[in-house]
Amino acid sequence: MGRSADIRPATGDDAGGIAIVHVASWQTAYRGLMPDHVLDGLSVESRANGWLQIISDPNGTGRTIVADRDGDIVGWASFGSGRDEGASDEGALWGLYVHPSAFATGVGHALISAAQRALREDGYACADLWVLDGNERAAEFSENHGWNEDGDVEVDERQTMRLLERRRVTSLI
Repeated sequence: MGRSADIRPATGDDAGGIAIVHVASWQTAYRGLMPDHVLDGLSVESRANGWLQIISDPNGTGRTIVADRDGDIVGWASFGSGRDEGASDEGALWGLYVHPSAFATGVGHALISAAQRALREDGYACADLWVLDGNERAAEFSENHGWNEDGDVEVDERQTMRLLERRRVTSLI
């Protein structure tokens, strides 16, 4: 177990750190599941600009939290309402990523626990997340935290990629 990290709401100052984690974790987790040219072409600068817009949006519907270890962002989670219209009691974990250097240190556990607690406090009875097919680390992690596959699948077609995602759900009550 590594040093602990503080879990706190993201601020605009965190956009660069979130982007570094985003790119590094995608390049590690999705290698072999997405084409190398897509992963190698990810830009920290572009992601940082996107994250700054998301975090700074006063009309944003979700929340982003970060794992801050001695001033360095080592993980993040983003969550809010679910995708299904009319399911007002369903929240969603939109994304949770940990820098590869912080894998298996408890950072992911702290982030998912904080996200679940916040979703519960926001009044959601259950939540879902989508895991890319073949991402065994994420599937095992989410299952170990009570998120079980429910059989729903979604195909995400981007550029030349066809990605299959499997839904996982958990009760928050």
